[in-house]
Amino acid sequence: MTLSLSLAEARRLALAAQGFGRTPRGAIAHRQLQAQIERLGVLQIDSVNALVRSHYLPAFSRLGHYQAEHLDELAWGRARRRRLFEYWGHEASLLPLELYPLLRWRMRRAADGQGIYSQLAKFGVERRDAIDAVLQTVRERGALGAGSLSTRTEKAGPWWDWSTEKMALEWLFAAGLVTVAGRRGFERLYDLPERVIPADVLNHADLDEAEAQRRLLLRSADALGVATERDLRDYYRLGVSDSKRRIAELVEAGELLPVTVQDWRQTAYCRGEPRIPRRVRHSSLLSPFDSLIWERERTERLFGFRYRLEIYTPQAKRVYGYYVLPFLHHERLLARVDLRSERAVGRLAVHAVHLEEAVLSEEARLALGDSLRALAQWLGLDEVWLAPSVSLRGLLG
Repeated sequence: MTLSLSLAEARRLALAAQGFGRTPRGAIAHRQLQAQIERLGVLQIDSVNALVRSHYLPAFSRLGHYQAEHLDELAWGRARRRRLFEYWGHEASLLPLELYPLLRWRMRRAADGQGIYSQLAKFGVERRDAIDAVLQTVRERGALGAGSLSTRTEKAGPWWDWSTEKMALEWLFAAGLVTVAGRRGFERLYDLPERVIPADVLNHADLDEAEAQRRLLLRSADALGVATERDLRDYYRLGVSDSKRRIAELVEAGELLPVTVQDWRQTAYCRGEPRIPRRVRHSSLLSPFDSLIWERERTERLFGFRYRLEIYTPQAKRVYGYYVLPFLHHERLLARVDLRSERAVGRLAVHAVHLEEAVLSEEARLALGDSLRALAQWLGLDEVWLAPSVSLRGLLG
């Protein structure tokens, strides 16, 4: 018999799986931060720095005030601290090291020109000379950024107008022949995997594609709580045919349980019979690239919250703002807050607050004010500034 969940139960299951409602007391240590990232299984990296780089926000949204330097150490620090690596997980991502063997198949496919941008695949066929030369340079000189290798003299254009050396590094990265050793500012520094990835991880026995994909889908199910095939597939960006075959195999093996969710058209899946919390009490602002909400159709199904990025929308056509963070209060998304870190003047600027309902309850309003103050403090900003257009009375007390 197929298990049935109400929409409220599905929301609580998803929130608990994502680590909400368990804010620890006291200072956040490396191990707590690492455990939270391993629970999520992936942190999406994005270049926009209007507030803070996006990969730092999910842990703050769940744990509260932690030292961002600890995340840097887990991602790009010395070998004894390093627990994460960069690769294409859900877009450009930081991932737990134990997932490295699960993504080798993707690297092999990339080397064959599959699953990567067509321009990059074409480059991999036509410019083996450049690829081999760049790989040899990395082998001889160690961790390098694209800027230090570039031989171009003309000014770079937008988007795909990369230098030859940058294209070579990106192809090598996708194919797993180099990896990210660190960052200089936001620039990747590439090195050979054997100088970055621990030997026991790098030398892990190869998994066939089907087994690796099954394990990735199980990680997705753990992180999402309850999810449709599309949700599970999207978490690590698997292909449609691969995902459907692997999910069918996992259902047959009893490792995924089909579930019906109120008002969802598609069958959902859980890892065994779910343990649903009675309630989830948590308030926080969410990165636009948070794994709770990055699949926009799922966000709408779970929360009745239609969310779209407007970063690339012309200013005159924006509805909510440039860098808008949803506000989670307990089990609902109640507002959209357009935020900016104005570092030069030491303030967190609130350009707009758009409510999902006509009025916020006093509890929710106080929680939003507390969330803004906590975010400013974590970012090292002295104050929270409200734009004159923000008419939410008493937001900051």
